[in-house]
Amino acid sequence: MTASAAPMPIPGHIDPVPVPRGLPLREDGKTDLIGLPREGIRAALEGAGMEPKQAKLRAKQLWHWIYNRGATDFAAMTDIAKAQHPWLAERFVIGRPDVVEAQVSEDGTRKWLLRGAGGADGSQDYEMVFIPDADRGTLCVSSQVGCTLNCRFCHTGTMRLVRNLTAGEIVGQVMLARDALGEWPSQPEGRMLTNIVMMGMGEPLYNFDQVRDALKLVMDGDGLALSKRRITLSTSGVVPMMARAGEEIGVNLAVSLHAVTKEIRDEIVPLNRKYGIEELLQACADYPGANNARRITFEYVMLKDKNDSDADARELVRLLRKYKLPAKVNLIPFNPWPGAPYECSTPERVKAFSSLIFEAGISAPVRTPRGRDIDAACGQLKTAAEKKSRAELDRLAEEKQAALG
Repeated sequence: MTASAAPMPIPGHIDPVPVPRGLPLREDGKTDLIGLPREGIRAALEGAGMEPKQAKLRAKQLWHWIYNRGATDFAAMTDIAKAQHPWLAERFVIGRPDVVEAQVSEDGTRKWLLRGAGGADGSQDYEMVFIPDADRGTLCVSSQVGCTLNCRFCHTGTMRLVRNLTAGEIVGQVMLARDALGEWPSQPEGRMLTNIVMMGMGEPLYNFDQVRDALKLVMDGDGLALSKRRITLSTSGVVPMMARAGEEIGVNLAVSLHAVTKEIRDEIVPLNRKYGIEELLQACADYPGANNARRITFEYVMLKDKNDSDADARELVRLLRKYKLPAKVNLIPFNPWPGAPYECSTPERVKAFSSLIFEAGISAPVRTPRGRDIDAACGQLKTAAEKKSRAELDRLAEEKQAALG
């Protein structure tokens, strides 16, 4: 691993060793092929004893069956000799995340509670959400078990960070959704799952390598074949990693802004104390590929009497103009949760805020809350069973902030 590729230190309660890891083994000793690129599959086959020339051919075939056709059983792979199926099945598996619970909202939103290995007590649980609309279907994908950050309005942010998800666990969410929607083989046209947002549990840029590797699999034209223009990565503002995200992944960028003054953003997005608004907006201005056709989305949760005044709206317009940002502002009505210290702005206030931004020539739609009845709306991704007192929430926020520096 070169110095330029060394990952950022990750704050929180996870293994901090920044060295390449071997392929993770399951309890049954088999290697899961999900999350591996072509070369990774070839290396795994060779490592298991397959002759190199044959491993190269088989890796190409396995890639097609896994990522294009959605196969989970080697016996279904008709162009691989039947005699080789048992050899593969003894050593490898084509897995999917374990589903603990699947829920469907009254509005059609689907939420899956998924469980990582060794988490029978629920400590390894994470969630993903599928939001169907008339013209698109968006899958909200998680990047961590828990969350690195402690944004005060976000229920997910009250969770401890347990660990980063692997590339296999990240791309596995997409593949599980494809399974549920019956969308194999992979077809670019006519499918329900059209968009992906890295906006589930966790901060994607604090799990950069695994997120990058997973999204490369999703974008591969011979595999899951989802265009980078249909993928959005959301960050709370990990400034040092934003340029790398643009260069090495190249997907659309969404930024959780949520406030326009240092005082308020320090409170509700404490990462602002490390990377301030001006530094963040400059990183947005420098983001590779951003233009009027590929605008940066600024997420802005509407909190009553906190960040929703006319003065806040005008300051937001001023900042976006100052940095000449090709921008769209998503106004998000606050989704309440037990113990939350904020209330949602009134519909009239949200409308007035939106109008001021629209009048300045900047798109500012109000997001319609989806999946609230199953805790699948923005900021609600978290197992419902985990409830904390306000004192516990405050203590956890202080611990996370100390780790962030």
